[in-house]
Amino acid sequence: MLNMSSTKICILQMGYCHFDTAQIYGSEPALGNALNKAISNGLVEREDLFVTSKLWGSNHHDPVSALDQTLNNLGMEYVDMFLVHWPVRLKPWVFNPLPNEEDFEQLDLETTWEGMERCLELGLCRGIGVSNFSCTKIERLLDYASIIPAVNQVEMHPMWRQNKLRAFCKDYNIHVSAYSALGGPGNYWGSTAVVQNPIIQSIALKHNATPAQVALRWGLSKGASVIVKSFNKERLKENIGALNVELEDDDLLEIKQIEQWKIMRGEYYVNRTTSPYRTIQDLWDGEI
Repeated sequence: MLNMSSTKICILQMGYCHFDTAQIYGSEPALGNALNKAISNGLVEREDLFVTSKLWGSNHHDPVSALDQTLNNLGMEYVDMFLVHWPVRLKPWVFNPLPNEEDFEQLDLETTWEGMERCLELGLCRGIGVSNFSCTKIERLLDYASIIPAVNQVEMHPMWRQNKLRAFCKDYNIHVSAYSALGGPGNYWGSTAVVQNPIIQSIALKHNATPAQVALRWGLSKGASVIVKSFNKERLKENIGALNVELEDDDLLEIKQIEQWKIMRGEYYVNRTTSPYRTIQDLWDGEI
């Protein structure tokens, strides 16, 4: 059994260098402790790491203070990327990934983004971006942003290919980072449907690879970075082995035939009273 610290050391030794966290995950202190130990032991330089964290909805009113707390949790002077986790603003005391109906506040992304830009100006982060933003929401943000988001982190995998969003982000040089790149198995909302898809399994057999490797390589082939989560040493090796898989044009054409299914829909951010989103289509601006 690997503990958190030894797992992170193992990950670094395998060649992983991007670590994705958020205050709402509760993993910032453990991640920071492990990475700082690795830096102190000379295993890695801080400059060789890329650490991403995120602004939770209850901190939209003060991103600078929120990032200060994140840096305190991590024991670091800066993060490489700081993202608005969701286009959702919650009351300041709400720290729950599944907010109650009365927990929402009026969305004010212009003020939130001003705070994100201030984080960058103060040197608390090296880049700022968003997560779970539709094309429409990014377009609105661009109307008032002085700094264009560097990243949009969204659900993306062979069953939810994000064609429209990827094209939109490319036009503005916004990098797409794929979470749930395997469909989020192991999460309470996740599914094994991606790795169990017959087309993915057939392509994996053809290349002597695993379905997970095929799904991850597909994401990389689209120019996205892919985020995976595991504490299993063999699974970590399997995931990074996706770099050695070469998909052919006919493989990509087959994947294009897979029926689309968005797994993480965010129903808990939708209600008829306090949320700015009355329906799922409101949340995603009709893009699902």
